[in-house]
Amino acid sequence: MDGARSGDTDRATGRGSSPVLNIFAGLPGSGKTTLARLLASEVGAAHLRIDTIEQAMRDLCAFEVEGEGYRLAYRVAGDILRARVSVVADSCNPLELTRHEWEQVALDVGVDCVNVEVVCSDAGEHRRRVEHRTATIRGLRLPTWREVEAREYHEWTTRRIILDTAGKAATDCLDALLARLAAWEA
Repeated sequence: MDGARSGDTDRATGRGSSPVLNIFAGLPGSGKTTLARLLASEVGAAHLRIDTIEQAMRDLCAFEVEGEGYRLAYRVAGDILRARVSVVADSCNPLELTRHEWEQVALDVGVDCVNVEVVCSDAGEHRRRVEHRTATIRGLRLPTWREVEAREYHEWTTRRIILDTAGKAATDCLDALLARLAAWEA
């Protein structure tokens, strides 16, 4: 991507100030990981993916992972932010509890955070994405469409950027996100 956007990325990168915790949320297949990776690459942030952490815990520790992956991610994110590097935290983040815990990481470190909810408003497109995607993490079992539909996902009570990826190219979604981040007021 061209450097024309560099002025728009200050909010996500923390350039000229402190780092920023970009907290992504959204159902599987919404486009969240694709967009999180693009943003991290564009702004030079660390991409911290819960699926990677949780699968590593399953592989290495051979136990059923529940909240442990998030708790480990909070600590890693805090360390990265203390090193003055912005973080793009990539997780379903479906519960109000986890959303508050991510925000607490930013408060504890003393940096700004931005919540980004990624949605796909076209149910047919969302279903096709879920049913046709392949795992990019060895051993990760992807959820079925039925599991995605049944997933617990709490209503939001905090401010966030909502980005609808339905019918849009990933780069167009990134452009829209960068514009929204530039306008975000902490």
